[in-house]
Amino acid sequence: MLEREGALGAVRKCVVEAGRGDGRLVLLAGEAGVGKSTLVGVLRGELGGVRWSWSACDGLFVPRPLGPLFDLADQLGGDLWRRCVAGGDREELFRALVREVAAPGVVDVVVVEDIHWADEATLDLLRFLSRRLRDAAVVVIATYRDDEGVSGALRVALGDLAAQPSTRRVRLAPLSLESVRVLVEGSGFSADRAFELTGGNPFYVAEMLHAGVTEVPVSARDVVLARAARLGGAARGYLDVAAMIGAKVEVSLLAEVCPDLVALDELPASGLLVVDGRWFRFRHEIARLAVAQAIPAHRAHSIHQRLLTALCARGCADEARMAFHAEECGDGEAVLRYAPAAARRAARLGSHHEAAAQFERALRFADRAGLVVRAELYEGLADESALLGRLPVAEEAAEKALASWREAGDRLREGAALARLSRIRWALCRGRDAVVAARASVSVLERVGSSVELAEAYATLANQRMLHADYDTATALARRAQKLAAQFGVTDVLSDALNTEAASRSCQGLEWTALMRRALDIALAGRHQQQAARAHVNLSVIAVERWQFVEAEQYLAEGIEYCDDHGLATYAIRLRGELANLYERTGRWGEALAVTNELFRGVDQSPVNRLCGLVRLGVIRARRGEPGVWECLDEASAIADGQDEPPFRVFTRLARAEAHWLAGDGLAARREAESAEQTAGTRVDWHRGAVAVWLRRTGSERSTCGDVAEPHRDLLNGDTNRAVDAWNRLGCPYEAGMALLDSDQDAFLRQAFTIFTELGASAAVMLTRRALRRLGARAIPAGPRTATRAHPLGLTRREHEVLGLLAEGHTNAQIGGHLCISAKTVDHHVSAILAKLGVPDRASAGRVARRALA
Repeated sequence: MLEREGALGAVRKCVVEAGRGDGRLVLLAGEAGVGKSTLVGVLRGELGGVRWSWSACDGLFVPRPLGPLFDLADQLGGDLWRRCVAGGDREELFRALVREVAAPGVVDVVVVEDIHWADEATLDLLRFLSRRLRDAAVVVIATYRDDEGVSGALRVALGDLAAQPSTRRVRLAPLSLESVRVLVEGSGFSADRAFELTGGNPFYVAEMLHAGVTEVPVSARDVVLARAARLGGAARGYLDVAAMIGAKVEVSLLAEVCPDLVALDELPASGLLVVDGRWFRFRHEIARLAVAQAIPAHRAHSIHQRLLTALCARGCADEARMAFHAEECGDGEAVLRYAPAAARRAARLGSHHEAAAQFERALRFADRAGLVVRAELYEGLADESALLGRLPVAEEAAEKALASWREAGDRLREGAALARLSRIRWALCRGRDAVVAARASVSVLERVGSSVELAEAYATLANQRMLHADYDTATALARRAQKLAAQFGVTDVLSDALNTEAASRSCQGLEWTALMRRALDIALAGRHQQQAARAHVNLSVIAVERWQFVEAEQYLAEGIEYCDDHGLATYAIRLRGELANLYERTGRWGEALAVTNELFRGVDQSPVNRLCGLVRLGVIRARRGEPGVWECLDEASAIADGQDEPPFRVFTRLARAEAHWLAGDGLAARREAESAEQTAGTRVDWHRGAVAVWLRRTGSERSTCGDVAEPHRDLLNGDTNRAVDAWNRLGCPYEAGMALLDSDQDAFLRQAFTIFTELGASAAVMLTRRALRRLGARAIPAGPRTATRAHPLGLTRREHEVLGLLAEGHTNAQIGGHLCISAKTVDHHVSAILAKLGVPDRASAGRVARRALA
């Protein structure tokens, strides 16, 4: 364990802390072969009084969902094992694992190796565990490779995990030349040459020494295969079979396929495989891959066929594994038997990437299958792809399913396929096409007669009409859907229709929360995860749109946790986007930008989610006088126009009006405000109020009809004080500043100037200064620009003061006390500082400050 004392000490400390009831998640990173597994093995040998459970993710095939959890259940037994055998859903299994490892009386160390190969549900399991380690005597050690970069779902998961207070990150670096010198001492190898060839990778050094390979060029593959070549003929063939089985090799399965027991005994003796109970495993995944990749195609085909036959005879229940071997040996019938079953199991457990991959695998062999089989496979792929935000793939699959049902003459399934296509096209921001498909679905199914599918078609069309501000029609359709759903006992459709009716009522200014809560309760009771997620989203969206931020924060926290726990990534992204909206409206722009940029780096790029983020980025950049405003707002407009839904078009047009107005282009701002008024078509008082204010602000002679929300009404009535008080009660400093700016009174303008300066809204600061000049005001504030340019980090004077206290570890309340400002104002400054420094949290900002301002 050369050069590993620091890492060993860090993990030992985590075990000690867990023993005191303060659980830890350790993310152990490093390149392949750097010694992650070895380090954990050393700790296992030296730490007494600790219960160890070991699992790993397999990189051989599309993984079995929650494979590591099932490995753990096999070792831990108890209720977890019973629920796994009974086919429990993922939430049951997650909670059962927590109960098992958090039982009193022992410290549990749970190892999950190679999470760079983890399925989606396993990454969700790690998130679930990380949020529940507080007060638990548990250490979870998750190892992963970072030598080829970390991208996609793992990168997002690591970001989520690192944000938890229980998480500790440990990285193993390659060995130095001095340590390599120690390893090769007495071997006859040149230490300098060994270091040059291996880069200090411990596995490569050890394999080179064992194999006696000194020729150049050398690679891990070369040294492993040099060792494998020493095996006898039969044993060498058996090693190939073991490599095809996977990371863990059942000795009994290997013995069935490879009956020469003498040759079988050579494998662990070679040092390439080690015995682990009733399993063999390769000393390292690098070794397994090297062997597997060297097998000629014709021999690999034969090995997969033998393994598939043996697993069939054993009644293997791992459909993902069976589908892999079936595809590799070209057995299309077996692929069509196992891959769809694997896909549906993956979907039930929340591994939607794996589910989609299995449907795609089955479709590669579906040319000779019947129309019904093909249609069902395309439907499965469409549903899973839609959940992943892979909307073009989802649409193509849904269209092929529709064509297959039409060709088969199944009108019932045709109508259901049209409803599915409508929902996908809405997510693609093609609102008109979505409505056409929804109406066609109802038309087809009404001719068939009452059915579950008709209930779903009514619910789909109701949602489309609600989104297009046709609330009376939406409510009527939703109630038809509810009646049919109750008749046929389909509670997911009932929840969906109640949700739509509640959303319509909210837009009409009617009471809506009881209906939405009922929709959520029905979805939760029926375990209808997508409908529960939709209810969480709409509770949050409506609360933010009505500026009810206290309720919104509660809804968002509950919704994000639910969607994360159940692998509903698209809905979780929507909720995090709404959280960013809340941050923007309450002046926490740095946090809004940080969340938005993180979402844009994610794997889901559905247009609906992107539209909201683009508007948010464009508005904040416009307020700050930063570049990149119009590239955001132009793309947002194109998406909103394609969607053709009034709410999207309204807030996009108002964002453009504000950006033009801040830039001094009043005519363009007026055109955008008037465009928003023309396309409003909404009875939401907050939307009407915002449109009315911007019409007046830009000098338009147009006006809106109907009630408007209180702050807007006060401002339109000329009562600046009441409007400002209302915005301050809501916690919206920028809106309060804008109300003050509209007044054209010296005292109010100076208050606005202070607010905009503290927010970093430099464009609004410039407009305020111009307004003061027009009034002939004396001693106009100079603003932060000169000082900000001179500051090494581009901060204002006040931000500099806040950062200094933040770097000393003070809380917002303590900083406010030092500077005689409110904690909320400090919060705004901290958000601005994080954005300007490009860091994710206070600790990182403090480190930057100590380096730059020392």
